[in-house]
Amino acid sequence: MENEELIRLCTEKAQNWLSPAYDAETQAEVKRLIENPDKTDLIEAFYKNLEFGTGGLRGIMGVGSNRMNIYTVGAATQGLSNYLNKCFAGKKDISVVVGHDCRNNSRLFAEISADIFSANGIKVYLFDDMRPTPEMSFAIRHLGCQSGIILTASHNPKEYNGYKAYWDDGAQVLAPHDKGIIEEVNKIASAADIKFQGNKDLIQIIGKDIDDIYLEQVHSISIDPEVIKRQKDLKIVYTPIHGTGMMLIPQSLKLWGFENVHCVPEQMIKDGNFPTVVSPNPENAEALTLAINLAKSIDGDIVMASDPDADRVGMACKNSNGEWVLINGNQTCLIFLYYIIKNRIAMGKMKGNEFIVKTIVTTDLIKKVAEKNNIEMYDCYTGFKWIARQIRLNEGIKQYIGGGEESYGFLAEDFVRDKDAVSACSLLAEICAWAKDQGKTLYDILMEIYVEYGFSNEVTVNVVKPGKSGAEEIKAMMDNFRACPPKELGGSKVVLVKDYKSLKATDGEGNVTDLDMPEPSNVLQFFTEDGTKVSVRPSGTEPKIKFYMEIKGEMACPKCYGSAVAEAKAKTEAVKASLGI
Repeated sequence: MENEELIRLCTEKAQNWLSPAYDAETQAEVKRLIENPDKTDLIEAFYKNLEFGTGGLRGIMGVGSNRMNIYTVGAATQGLSNYLNKCFAGKKDISVVVGHDCRNNSRLFAEISADIFSANGIKVYLFDDMRPTPEMSFAIRHLGCQSGIILTASHNPKEYNGYKAYWDDGAQVLAPHDKGIIEEVNKIASAADIKFQGNKDLIQIIGKDIDDIYLEQVHSISIDPEVIKRQKDLKIVYTPIHGTGMMLIPQSLKLWGFENVHCVPEQMIKDGNFPTVVSPNPENAEALTLAINLAKSIDGDIVMASDPDADRVGMACKNSNGEWVLINGNQTCLIFLYYIIKNRIAMGKMKGNEFIVKTIVTTDLIKKVAEKNNIEMYDCYTGFKWIARQIRLNEGIKQYIGGGEESYGFLAEDFVRDKDAVSACSLLAEICAWAKDQGKTLYDILMEIYVEYGFSNEVTVNVVKPGKSGAEEIKAMMDNFRACPPKELGGSKVVLVKDYKSLKATDGEGNVTDLDMPEPSNVLQFFTEDGTKVSVRPSGTEPKIKFYMEIKGEMACPKCYGSAVAEAKAKTEAVKASLGI
């Protein structure tokens, strides 16, 4: 009976899409879904509306209220337009930046969004071609805009697209604006409520003019230009995985002074089908295969890859045996912050008011580095909008020098307010140059960090649960962990539970304290006697529940790394068994 009711509601919702406000192609596909005896696709397309999560609007492309198409994108843009016109009612010239990545339909969605903004009297700065997400964030601040959007699904598979909304500080929208925009979007009853007829006089095309200013700003964060001069022949292999990084990252590396950059030719081709990879995600080893093969053939020093919208960076380097190994997101963030702190101190660039930021699921080794060097560190929620919030709260008081998260995002500057692979790749090359100047590799630097600050091994387990039934399963899993938190993990007693939904922390004795966070979030953390940390949260952008595990240890010397990893892997399996995953 419950299923029949769901089918009835989805059918009613779908029938609204058979009106003349929707194009003929859309109507034909909706009709096919309604008439199909198997209602699975109908339900998946209409059982809910796409909602803003940690990464904005994101979904599979196709017809329906739960799909990315010109109408769901149009409703989001019309709602955002309405909200901007309310928020800035007294302002004469409201303006926005519109950018997009390489994905199928991204340009179409960007142009339609530009038309809708302009139809609502809002000035639009539209990029002439695909551009990195961080450049769009930069352009909002540089051009003095009130908002901005970028059409991208980041590192998701080719079937996806997405829509990220930004505010006047260049960061993704937070409360109360996120809820305010959603309220306006929800008022859009049908396509008839969307103003699709643009005003071309209010749309200005931008491109190289912004590129040049942005790249100069990125270059300004170089800490030790002299070491680059000495190591300008560092052999760098780079791939944009068919995405926006090709527009700026090779240019940036050249501007910083690196003269030996090798781009993977097969992946320097703009293509939303990502034909050379299974998934365009630099977190996956497979996505770096072609780059590593090129590095082997030229005896490269470093491999770096950016995802399709060039906000995340993945990397590989040679280990002590000369074998190419991947550096994970936690290690990446750790290396960046270690280098920034160590070398800003060495170069006399510290003024005493600097701070760094990481997310609560990112390695706690970063905290050790910060404490030992007397640098203030903030922990925030997953999602770069929270790092941007911390920058904004300290603006004019303290100096942000870097922040990142385990999911391969890093931001080394404050003129952008989202993770930035353009600056990250450039700074990564400088770190490699610094290491090589000492006769070391990036891998050697990582081993030195582990010896000095302690060993940590991080593993993320993704349990995928697609569709409506999957969402219900994920909710049930979170409810169960709250009702019956584990007493032990991998044989070690749980001594602290943090529930960010209730904003309460409960220790092993049952004592409860408040968590100081800006708002509740559906995240649980378990800490054990032996230092293990497990964080559990549903993904805000994909149909999965994520388990972030951090296993602590000690490393007496770089050669102890293998045994430390082996011990951590065994412990990880024991923790997974305790969690039932």
